Amino acid sequence: GDARVRSQTGVLSERRGSYPFIDLRLLNNTTLSGEIGTKKKVKRLLSFQRYFHASRLLRGIVPQASLYLLDEDYLGQARHMLSKVGMWDFDIFLFDRLTNGNSLVTLLCHLFNVHGLIHHFQLDMVTLHRFLVMVQEDYHSQNPYHNAVHAADVTQAMHCYLREPKLASFLTPSDIMLGLLAAAAHDVDHPGVNQPFLIKTKHHLASLYQNVSVLENHHWRSTIGMLRESRLLAHLPKEVTRDIEQQLGSLILATDINRQNEFLIRLKSHLDNQDLRLEDAHDRHFMLQIALKCADICNPCRLWDLSKQWSERVCEEFYRQGDLEQKFQLEISPLCNQQKDTIPSIQIGFMTYIVEPLFERWAQFTGDTPLSENMLNHLRRNKAKWRSLLHKQHSSSRSNDHSGQVTGSQEQTLHEEETP
Repeated sequence: GDARVRSQTGVLSERRGSYPFIDLRLLNNTTLSGEIGTKKKVKRLLSFQRYFHASRLLRGIVPQASLYLLDEDYLGQARHMLSKVGMWDFDIFLFDRLTNGNSLVTLLCHLFNVHGLIHHFQLDMVTLHRFLVMVQEDYHSQNPYHNAVHAADVTQAMHCYLREPKLASFLTPSDIMLGLLAAAAHDVDHPGVNQPFLIKTKHHLASLYQNVSVLENHHWRSTIGMLRESRLLAHLPKEVTRDIEQQLGSLILATDINRQNEFLIRLKSHLDNQDLRLEDAHDRHFMLQIALKCADICNPCRLWDLSKQWSERVCEEFYRQGDLEQKFQLEISPLCNQQKDTIPSIQIGFMTYIVEPLFERWAQFTGDTPLSENMLNHLRRNKAKWRSLLHKQHSSSRSNDHSGQVTGSQEQTLHEEETP
C-alpha cells in the first residue's frame, strides 16, 4: 500500500520513500537483528516517518528548536556573525553551533532578507521558514560531509560569489533566489554514498534516472517536492514557478562531478573568445552554474583549519562507504579504502585535477578580485600542507607505498572519474 501511494504522488514520492540506505546502515550498526527487523520493515517505518513529518509541517507545526525568524531573535553571537556573512573566513561550524544546529535555516532567512527577495517575491516569512526547515531536515545529519552544514557552507560561498562585481551588476532578483535555493538544496537527502554505489547495487534511483546524474536528479526532484508541499511559490503564476523549477534543476545537475570537463571546456571557450554577454539570461545562468560548482567544491580554498575539517569529513564518508562495500562483499570503490587511500593523497589529487582548473578559470572570469586571489592563495597553501603531511606519512611508514605516491593510482582514478 505504501509503495502504491508513493507512486501516485509524483514528485512528492522523491521525499517520502527516499532513505534507501538508512536501512542498510541500521542493519550494519545493529548487533541484535531483533532490534531492527527486516529491511522491509525499516523502509516502511522510515517512509511513514517521512510522511508524518511532511504532514506535520504542512499543518504548521514547526519545531521550536529551529525557530529563528527575525534578527532580534538570534543569539547575539550568531547575529554578529551574520553581519560578516560576506567574509570568506566565515566559520560555518561555529555558526552551526551558535544556531543550535540550524545554520541552514538561519542563514537562508537572513540572506533572503538581505537580498530583498522576501519583499520582491512577496514571500510569506512563516512559509519560507517552513520550507527551509523541510530542506534542512531532509539532509542526513549522520553523514560526516553531505549534511545540512555542508549545504549552509555552500550557500555562504554562493552569497560571496553573487557579490563579485563582474557578476553582481547583472543579476536579477530571480537569479539571486535561484542561486541561493540551488546552493541550499543541491545535496538534499544525500544518502552518504556515491553514484557508482547506487548503480552497482541496482538501487531504484539508479534505474529511475538511467544511471545518469542519479543523485543530482534526486536532489532536484526532492527540492521540487518540498517547494510544492510548502506552497512557498504558490502565489506566483504557474509559468513562473515552472521556469523556477526547471532552472533549479539545471543548476543542481551542474554539480555532477562527471560533467566537470563539459563545463570547463565551455567556460574556457567563453573566456578565450571574450563572448560572455551577462545581459543575456542564458549566459547569466551559465555563470550561476559555474558559481554553484565553485561553491560546492570550495573547501580547499578556505582557511586551513576549516579546510582540514571538511577534508577529514569527506574522507570519513568515503571510508564508511568502503566499509559498507566490504561488509556486503562488493568491490571497494576508488578513494574509499581507508587502508590504501590516505586523506593527504585524496586531497592532493582532488585539488590538482578538480579544484585548481575550475578556480583558475573563475579567477580569470572575475578579473583577479581580492576574493579570487584569496581563494587561490589558500588553495596553494593548503595543497603544500597536505604534501608536507603526505611526506611525513610516507617517511614514517615505509611499507605503505601507495600513500607516498602524490601522482599515484588514487589521483589517476579521480582524474579518470571526472571525464564524462
